[in-house]
Formats: sequence, structure tokens, C-alpha cells
Amino acid sequence: MSIQIHIFSIMSYADNLALYDKVAAAAGIERKGKGMPYTSANGYMFSLLNKDGELGIRLPKDSYKKFIEKNDSGEFRSHGAVMREYVRIPESMLGKTKSLAKLLQESLDYVNSLPPK
Repeated sequence: MSIQIHIFSIMSYADNLALYDKVAAAAGIERKGKGMPYTSANGYMFSLLNKDGELGIRLPKDSYKKFIEKNDSGEFRSHGAVMREYVRIPESMLGKTKSLAKLLQESLDYVNSLPPK
């Protein structure tokens, strides 16, 4: 009989917020919100950090499906609700500033393609 032990680190909310700020700055996007950090454009929110310190980024349908399959990340929740079109960024990706900045830019392009609110 073998026993598997899964070890994973849990980064603090402050660490994840600092990484979120770094990613937003790398993409040239202003991060807003004090109590609930987020980005928005064209009247739409397109990324946010939930109270658990998880980063969610909004993507168009095709990109959403590809990201979920490739990264096995699952849906993103904030305040107990599933955020449609948002992917949960796995902790393993949080340090990859360039990749996340590119993903954030894709998200910005997506919300800018929607009718303004």
C-alpha cells in the first residue's frame, strides 16, 4: 500500500496582491479597488482578486475553454458565486508575470470588443 502526500504552498493574500499589481503594471493596466482589487474597462470588470487571494481573469469563450483544459484551473468564484467567463489562475502561474500580463491584455481586448456599458 502506498500513501501519497500532496504538498502545496499557500501564498498569502498580500503576496498575491503584490503579484497582481506587478502583472497589471507589466500590462500597462491600472489596478483599482482597495477592498476588492480589480481591473475594468469599457464598463466591464475583467480581472479581480477574491477574498481568498485567488486571481480571476475574464476571457472570451474559446480562450476560456482552452485555458481551463490546458491548466486544469477550474471555475473562478468570488463571494461564493461562480464568475462566468473568468478563469481561476493556478498558483503555479502567479510568478509568470509576462504570461499573465499577456493574458490580462487579451482580457482587456475582449471587454473592449463588447458594447460599452
